[in-house]
Amino acid sequence: MRFIKIPFIIVWRLWFYLLVIVPILLLFPALLATTTKEKHYKYAYRIARFWAKIILFGMGFIPNVKVQQALEPGKSYMLTANHTSMIDIMMMLYVSKSPFVFIGKKELSKLPVFGFFYKRMCILVDRKSPQSRRDAFVEAQRRLSRGTSICIFPEGGVPDDVSLKLDEFKDGAFRLAIEHQIPIVPISFIDNKKNFRYQFLTGSPGVLRAVIHPFISTEDLSLNLAHKKRLKAETRAAIASCLEW
Repeated sequence: MRFIKIPFIIVWRLWFYLLVIVPILLLFPALLATTTKEKHYKYAYRIARFWAKIILFGMGFIPNVKVQQALEPGKSYMLTANHTSMIDIMMMLYVSKSPFVFIGKKELSKLPVFGFFYKRMCILVDRKSPQSRRDAFVEAQRRLSRGTSICIFPEGGVPDDVSLKLDEFKDGAFRLAIEHQIPIVPISFIDNKKNFRYQFLTGSPGVLRAVIHPFISTEDLSLNLAHKKRLKAETRAAIASCLEW
């Protein structure tokens, strides 16, 4: 039975790449105009959300977002979620109507077409380079000081072990949130791994559930080890509470 499904999965997977690239080419003039200056970022973000919806619905995915606490327009947050799929970026754009900036891995900037705008809209980090990590941290601080929210996948990448429910969290998101006294927003992507994991011959259309959990306050927290450890543990527990695999 699986052999019958394989050709359909291959076509469906290739369709994903077309949905990623073709809208970017069609929207190229608008994207170029809105990513030239940082003050126009809110318009670039609207285009990015439109692009994300094209991909999600075009792939046969139906986002279903449960909001336990709503994001308030004009406020800064640290958005955090589990990272298991290429569709995580699109789901995060779908989840938040308010603009935020991704901190993402530098390697994606090398991808054709997508990479051109990825590096203009994201804070890039080479996780193997201490200097790159420091530079990304400084740039994130600058964006937060201007009232922009930040999105970090705190696992630091997609775990190699597909059976792993949730990898250990890195410190960056929590250090930034404490320094700027902004709330942590834990978000669980429940179905992204099942429906569109990185392994090519896997996945299927369907509902993609996401849960925006109650925010975790950083007020009165300092950068001491105990506070960071507690914040990481609370965030990780919230995200893990909905994961089913």
